[in-house]
Amino acid sequence: MANGMNSTSVALHDVRKNYGSLEVIHGIDLTVGEGEFVVFVGPSGCGKSTLLRMIAGLEEVTDGEIAIKGRDVTDLDPSDRGIAMVFQSYALYPHMSVRENLAFGLKMANTPQAEIERRVAHASGILKIDPLLDRRPGQLSGGQRQRVAIGRAIVREPDVFLFDEPLSNLDAELRVSMRIEIARLHRQLGNTMIYVTHDQTEAMTLADKIVVLRDGKVEQVGTPRQVYEDPANVFVAGFIGSPRMNLLEAEWAGDGKVSISGTTVDAPIDALGLMPGGKLLLGMRPEHMTVTAAGPDTIKAKVDFSEYLGGNRFLYCQLDDGQNLTVEQRDGPDIAPGEILHLTAPLDRRRFFATTGERLR
Repeated sequence: MANGMNSTSVALHDVRKNYGSLEVIHGIDLTVGEGEFVVFVGPSGCGKSTLLRMIAGLEEVTDGEIAIKGRDVTDLDPSDRGIAMVFQSYALYPHMSVRENLAFGLKMANTPQAEIERRVAHASGILKIDPLLDRRPGQLSGGQRQRVAIGRAIVREPDVFLFDEPLSNLDAELRVSMRIEIARLHRQLGNTMIYVTHDQTEAMTLADKIVVLRDGKVEQVGTPRQVYEDPANVFVAGFIGSPRMNLLEAEWAGDGKVSISGTTVDAPIDALGLMPGGKLLLGMRPEHMTVTAAGPDTIKAKVDFSEYLGGNRFLYCQLDDGQNLTVEQRDGPDIAPGEILHLTAPLDRRRFFATTGERLR
């Protein structure tokens, strides 16, 4: 993980991006600590790649300021920012060997030959691609080509690494192994890394800090545990987690109770500013819900479908009022479709949201 975060590596202040009259990045403020691994995550079109390209200098900043290592780089060329970028496409020169691909940028910068050889040897050693140095890209697998693309960034010895969905062209099994390699690379190098993905598994497993984006705005910044266990709003609660958090329509019943589908459950919240009958949402993660005996503080649901996955099972259920929810079980007897369950969750795992989306508790 991060090698200490005593100083700021990347800072964004009120950064905006317009295409004509259309504003796509809306006044983002963000600080990335020295040595931190930060992941931008969000649905397609949320602005995460645009924001990364603005940090890289590949997109012009309409307004605001970007600083790297305390230096204002807002108007600097990409080559002057102390960054190296790894793209979704490998962009390797097919007629060059791996060694030549790694060295090409350094040669263009008139780096001394001895220094080029040192950096190529260092990068190839870290990535374990020494046996591939004399091959051409056409002789490599997808994972090997991605390693070379990362190696080309390493040889630049940048202050900050930028990754734009680097694993999206790989198959599922290879993505897992490359994810582990990138995490290991971060531990070895200790550099600041900013990584863009739409894959929340990548975000959760790689990040020191996650930045959840939607429609060009930051919805929440926090550790993987914070954004998962304490989502700031309904969007984050629904986006982070697979399956997503159950979000049930409820009514405030007063006296620390909410009513859901005709039953009343405890709500460890006091003043919501709601009158009895006021609408709100109760959020509970599937793994926090358990099957129990009928009684107070339980929700009745009918099983529609049971999905057995070996180590766990997902129960897709429906309440009497037609709302759906998912329950994750790690063990216990098989449960067939049509069975009636009574469900509960620990009080400290219940999250409450306003119908407008913001977190109440």
